[in-house]
Amino acid sequence: MKIKVKQAEHNKEVVKINTDFIQLQSFLKFKGICETGGQAKEFIQDGIIRVNGEICTARGKKLRNGDIVSAFGTDYYIENEN
Repeated sequence: MKIKVKQAEHNKEVVKINTDFIQLQSFLKFKGICETGGQAKEFIQDGIIRVNGEICTARGKKLRNGDIVSAFGTDYYIENEN
């Protein structure tokens, strides 16, 4: 018996920043993915957030141009406005 698994398509969103980087926990609050820093910490520590396809457990992870953050079925593409 063969089992076929279909992976759901993620929504895609481009997020423009006007600095060299933004910290992961700040990004989660900025996009409204979480309401507080404490909630951001929980999401990150629980392995809910992925950066560039890998689970990221570092709250202070610096997100730069070209990074992709995945959370709750949406992929956020980081781009510098400069």
